[in-house]
Amino acid sequence: MSTVIPIDEFVNDPGYPGFEPRFFDSPWIAEPVSKFRAEDVERFWFLDFHWPNGTTPLGMCFFEDGYAYGTQLSATTLPLPPSNGLAVRFGGTHVFGGESPLKSAWEPGFRGLRIGNELGGILGDFNTIWARREAELTAGFEHFKTFDTSAASLPELARFAADARAFQKFAWCVHFGLMYPLLANYAGFYGLCSELKIAPGEIAKFLQGEKTKIVETDIALWELAHAARELGVQAHVAGSPAQMRAAMESAGPNGGAWLAKYRAFLDRWGWRTAGIADPREKPWIEDEQPVVGLLETFLQKDDAHDFDGGLSAAAAERDEAVANACAKLSTAEREAFGQALASCRQANFSWWNEDHNVVIDMQATIPLRLAALAIAEKAGADDREDGCFLFHTELVELARGDTSWAALKPVVKDRRAYYEHWYDRRKAMPKVVGTVPDAVSDPILIEIVGLHKHFLDAQKHGGAAEELRGIPASKGEVTGSARVMHNADELHLLKPGEILVCEGTAPSWTPAFTKIGGCVCDNGGTLTHASIVSREYGLPCVVGTGIATSAISTGDQVTVNGTEGVVRIRKAA
Repeated sequence: MSTVIPIDEFVNDPGYPGFEPRFFDSPWIAEPVSKFRAEDVERFWFLDFHWPNGTTPLGMCFFEDGYAYGTQLSATTLPLPPSNGLAVRFGGTHVFGGESPLKSAWEPGFRGLRIGNELGGILGDFNTIWARREAELTAGFEHFKTFDTSAASLPELARFAADARAFQKFAWCVHFGLMYPLLANYAGFYGLCSELKIAPGEIAKFLQGEKTKIVETDIALWELAHAARELGVQAHVAGSPAQMRAAMESAGPNGGAWLAKYRAFLDRWGWRTAGIADPREKPWIEDEQPVVGLLETFLQKDDAHDFDGGLSAAAAERDEAVANACAKLSTAEREAFGQALASCRQANFSWWNEDHNVVIDMQATIPLRLAALAIAEKAGADDREDGCFLFHTELVELARGDTSWAALKPVVKDRRAYYEHWYDRRKAMPKVVGTVPDAVSDPILIEIVGLHKHFLDAQKHGGAAEELRGIPASKGEVTGSARVMHNADELHLLKPGEILVCEGTAPSWTPAFTKIGGCVCDNGGTLTHASIVSREYGLPCVVGTGIATSAISTGDQVTVNGTEGVVRIRKAA
């Protein structure tokens, strides 16, 4: 008998105050974004860990243009045989995703032929294709980054807001347009490895050991921490950014020299957010507290993280894993394995999944935030953040003069209250709702979201509080004190050596991996962010446990066995 988790609460919830159907009028491919409907209980939906805070009204346009349209466009044009991409439902402010199923029996076979014809061209020229898209994204972002919103009129800002949304849509269509081919290629390689009796925990190792732009950011952060020690001003890296600046300015020439390095860091790396595709997320250039907090905790460690050593170790482990696998294969099997591996290295998902984050996940929504803040301020809002509580249609109408701030102010107040209500509800929300299947077919849901057997079984049956099982994402074993976190805003609270326990990580969590002892996630597969970074940094990691954040509390002693995919828990007294 199927396990069914009710959705009545979400069906009966009215959604954001003042919502009108015209606010969701963007084109769609397979099915539009919507709130839950009663019949959705017959389908399977997962609570997406990428948005642990929920989403604002302005943020909802991403789910129309990127999450739904982007995946559906890519899945139907590549095409990807198992599904039509992702569907989106909202439970309050929180995002539930699910497969958009094929509707015709003839499609799988037809798509199988097409993907065979299309995939080789994309994969064979992948690095060139990505370099071109990356250059386009960088040039586009530079326009928004340098646009003087303070000098622009409201009509000019209306154009800016429309352009910002178009840029976000373009970025995420690039994202999913490349992600699906890479995942399809990896899925084929994974299937071959399974036929060759290669252990699942070994397969992802074959692609590790590549330097990414995310790692470059971490290196630059650690260089700042090292510079503070060298200049003897490390004690001043504490408190708020204003307090830190004041302390450095009073520390004489050495403090001034360090601040110059700090400003250069922000100019180069500050245009990134903690969360992804959320206009309420402040980039580091606007809110420096995450940077100061990370530097402060880095300085609590006696030694800096050895990035070169870690990268070399990951590459050595990769080469050893490949050699061990080949040693057990026949000549014909080794040839097939080598060809498939070469294809996956040529178009390396593990590398690209981290590298693209800099120009898409952590950056592409910043222009929309800039538009929202500027329009709200010029229209007379007391708080510029109020612009994030307007749907995109309302934001543009406000800038064009089709409505006034006085007319919108009451509903914005109600929406803020609605947002806070659902923000507080997050920790108690079900990880999945609807009819829980035995398996899913979409490769994004399997390898990125982590809807593996372990995860699905945990939702159906729960799990013993003393032991959890998941996907062995990165080998090794470590015991430490758990720190349960629900969003990246809390990263500065992590102490060196603690075990990070969370729903799942995103690119902005990466600096924490240079100070934690291990990682455990509710969600995730072998190609999710936490898995990739843990392998690169040599940390034990288990993902896809399903219930880690509810079974583990901060302060519990946790043993993470990333080789076997087992997490053992000893509750704090």
